[in-house]
Amino acid sequence: MDYVEGGWPNDTNPTDVEFFKLAKSLEKDALQRVVPFGMTRRANTRAANDRNLQHLLKAETKTVTIFGKSWKFQVEKVLKTTPDENKKMIADSVEFLRSHGRKVIYDAEHFFDGFKADPEYAISTLEAAENAGASTLVLCDTRGGSYPSEVYETVRTVVGKFTVPVGIHAHNDRGMATANSLFATMAGASHVQGTMNGLGERVGNADLIEVVANLHLMGKRTRLEPGKLTSLSNFTYEMSGVRENHYKAFVGKHAFSHKGGVHGDAVLKARQTYEFFDPQTFGNTRAITVSSQAGRSSLVAAARKFGFRLSRNDARLAGLLREVKRLEALGSNLEFAEATVELLFLRALTRRPDPFRVIYWDAAVQNNGGDSLSHCKLAVQVAGKVLEATAVGNGPVNAFDQGLRVVLREKFGSKFSASLIGYRVREIDSEAGTAARIAVYIDISDKNRTWTTVASSTNIIEASVSALTDGYNYALRTMQRPRKSGSNNGNHRSNNR
Repeated sequence: MDYVEGGWPNDTNPTDVEFFKLAKSLEKDALQRVVPFGMTRRANTRAANDRNLQHLLKAETKTVTIFGKSWKFQVEKVLKTTPDENKKMIADSVEFLRSHGRKVIYDAEHFFDGFKADPEYAISTLEAAENAGASTLVLCDTRGGSYPSEVYETVRTVVGKFTVPVGIHAHNDRGMATANSLFATMAGASHVQGTMNGLGERVGNADLIEVVANLHLMGKRTRLEPGKLTSLSNFTYEMSGVRENHYKAFVGKHAFSHKGGVHGDAVLKARQTYEFFDPQTFGNTRAITVSSQAGRSSLVAAARKFGFRLSRNDARLAGLLREVKRLEALGSNLEFAEATVELLFLRALTRRPDPFRVIYWDAAVQNNGGDSLSHCKLAVQVAGKVLEATAVGNGPVNAFDQGLRVVLREKFGSKFSASLIGYRVREIDSEAGTAARIAVYIDISDKNRTWTTVASSTNIIEASVSALTDGYNYALRTMQRPRKSGSNNGNHRSNNR
């Protein structure tokens, strides 16, 4: 990244102040790319006395970013000052920061709104910043209300009037932040502001993942390596705690996922048939998923991924295809439960039985004075022996899980380390009310990898037991495997399974 904007350090943002203290421990090259963000001096005050500007200096960075108003409406209604005073606020703030050796990026807030209302005044605010020494003028579509054609024409006009670099800062309120950013670059902008995965206020900012990937395809170079975009996107989701979007362009898990039989067959013969660029360009991988729309080619590709070499004429494919379509017809979306798919292949193509089999279970729920408690008894067949267990949980599925784990730890010891981390239920035929068929998705992890299984039934406990049993059988059948595959809908615990 050319710059990483680290927040607005001031008296009301102690976390941001702390960030810039920590940033001073970075290597010199990295520290030079960190910038604080703030606003111009307040109306009718001296820049040297403005606490906001003083905090920007205390960050001790090489570059700072400040924003000012470009729209008379904002100047008069929000700042409660005059258009002339607003231009003085911009110029004084830039001059003050420049006098202390700072490079200044000037963000012209609401520029596109201001330009449409009064282009002469909007341009004059940029002139105030440039004349005072701003190194870059960034045009902000702060409300996200502009169209690409408007952005293109406006940016082209501004670029023709100024000698310093022009940038774009787009919000996504109309779903056009990426398009507006790209159109701005085509009009001459050389600086793009945005966030990883588009995170931001309201519906978000321009998504730098999409912007950088498209700039690469357009032949425009950035400092960011395209091949690292997928890992960077995943890292950002993990650190921010935001649920991962598997359908995200370029980097999502399903961005190159081909589920139709015709599509899967064609893309295996020639990538260009359904992909306009190579997924590896952006650090992603192709997936031929197995679903009700799968054909023989999709199954052959899946088998290869699971370690089996099959030809399209293998007689076992017909049985696998029938089972896939049967499960999906019952409501199990296999596209989001790859472990269930792999178990189908392991069971059909090897002679090895599952490591264990549940032969009996009995669950009961009691409520005493508003407090619920669940008990479960179960019997499990392992290596020809029947092991029994009883357990208590906050719900029948939780009690079954506890009991099953007792048996498996007793038999397999430290080899068994898998545990349930996510539990989701999807209703399939809601019109049936409480008799509706449901699908249960269970996420399991053994610390090195994560996988998902699914099962459907009109009985939620039965579906849960089936999905959970498959998940632990998968763990034992594929021990020591480094592959990591998550679920599509995130990991959500149920407090009363």
